Amino acid sequence: MDFALSKEQLMIQQMVREFAQNEIEPIVAEYEAEGRFPEEIIKRLGEIGILGMTVPKELGGGGCDTVSYTLAIEEISRACASTGIAVSVNNSLACFPLLTFGTDEQKAEFLTPIANGSSLGAFGLTEPSAGSDAAMQQTVAVKDGDDYVINGIKHFITNATVAEVYIVFAMEDKSKGTRGITTFILKKGDPGFTFGTIEDKLGIRASIQAELVFENCRIPASRMLGQSGKGFKIAMMTLDVGRIGVASQALGIAQASLDRSIQFANEREQFGKPIGRLGAIQEAVANMATDIEAARMLVRYAAWCKDSGKPFSKEAAMAKLFASEMAMASATKAIQIHGGYGYIKDYPVERYFRDAKITEIYEGTSEIQRLVIALNVLSGK
Repeated sequence: MDFALSKEQLMIQQMVREFAQNEIEPIVAEYEAEGRFPEEIIKRLGEIGILGMTVPKELGGGGCDTVSYTLAIEEISRACASTGIAVSVNNSLACFPLLTFGTDEQKAEFLTPIANGSSLGAFGLTEPSAGSDAAMQQTVAVKDGDDYVINGIKHFITNATVAEVYIVFAMEDKSKGTRGITTFILKKGDPGFTFGTIEDKLGIRASIQAELVFENCRIPASRMLGQSGKGFKIAMMTLDVGRIGVASQALGIAQASLDRSIQFANEREQFGKPIGRLGAIQEAVANMATDIEAARMLVRYAAWCKDSGKPFSKEAAMAKLFASEMAMASATKAIQIHGGYGYIKDYPVERYFRDAKITEIYEGTSEIQRLVIALNVLSGK
């Protein structure tokens, strides 16, 4: 078994790491404090091929594998979790369903622009009454001649107001339950499509989460993605990919927590010596480092399974579950190592703590990940 990264993967990792250190880290505190979306950073990431990494080059993407994608999301999130999730959503929740289920015409019109960085994508599944229970969709789509008319509200939608392309799920036939859900491609500016509340959040404050509001929103029937009634399957397949991205984001937050803890432990002196020489601090650092490596192996294995054409739903759920809970634990340890300094905004570990929490919630809570894992294991998968 070969755990070594390829030369190309190492080059991508180093390129993104340098970009994150030079371009993102210097401005992240300002953007987070202001709750301002890093539009220029996202644009530059698009220019270097990071917004559609696994999309073929002929469609505007980077033509990379999923392992390379996880490396990029980890390095970006190590500097800024808000930027990390914006990039992850574009790659996994917008590019993937368009690439997998889109027609040639849909790929040309909608996939290429979000893959090459000229615009951004979003994913509209969650609703006020449909969170973990995604089958409880209240948004409806009614066929009207050559069009569909959509009514409903989506909320907590990442990239909402800054995107141009939206993958939206609506109930076409409620009597069929999950088999009545269909996927559609929406564009900013479609008649009847507006934005509602922009959320004021605990963490990832430079990321945009807002409501998508559809009031008699009329779109051509050609904007259906995949087949009628196959929306729930598309959503679940897409979320499997998204969980690899969120796991990578969590991994980046945890690594940043460890980085800062090592720096502080080597510089801060108590009892006449650096606190890094104290057993309690060494134990915390050792546990963080070990858990981070374990999460990294789960993330890369899930990515490898996807690249190899193997089933990866269970593996993605395991990676997301372990990495997100590990990130929360690592950020907590980082604050403890910093003591009172960890609780003030002059030190970034308090941001890591706030950012880590959301990784246990979005794209499937930890409880949902355990359900996915249990169902797979109990069925012998």
